[in-house]
Amino acid sequence: MPHITIASDLPGIRGLMTDHPDTAAPLNALADTLLRGPSPLPRGERELIATYVSELNRTRFCSDTHGAAAAAQLDGGPELVKAVQNDVDSAALPPLLRALLRVAAEVQAQAAPVADETIAAARAEGATDDHLHDTVLIAAAFCMYNRYVSGLATAIPTDPGYYEESGRRITTHGYGRAV
Repeated sequence: MPHITIASDLPGIRGLMTDHPDTAAPLNALADTLLRGPSPLPRGERELIATYVSELNRTRFCSDTHGAAAAAQLDGGPELVKAVQNDVDSAALPPLLRALLRVAAEVQAQAAPVADETIAAARAEGATDDHLHDTVLIAAAFCMYNRYVSGLATAIPTDPGYYEESGRRITTHGYGRAV
């Protein structure tokens, strides 16, 4: 049961954003910029970073929602997303993306500088300043989104079809409105 009254019957962050449009607008704008705006990382890879951080934070709603959006945009689809959620080291990923997911995991784990070795490993795989910037900012933002959703104990859909539809909606329309 949610810790606050949510007037709509929408689950997760969608209910919170519907009830609180004043905070929804900047949060959606940030998500749209990070996950759909200009970046050296394709949209699907940015969604994969979001789902991976959400999985590490054990935020099912965000992990499954962004996992569906990643799956809709990446070769390998849902199988790749599940592989990353289960074990990034054994997932079939390009070396640069695997290195960036390791950067994201360090951001998720603690509010401290990412280890020099982790950054060097990402750079060895071709990471630029923009790759690193975008990865760290996506990971940090999703820690905030995860805590917003989980901290208020929002409802979590149990129907996998919900997440597939959310992934299609995000891929088609972005984050300009509550997702």
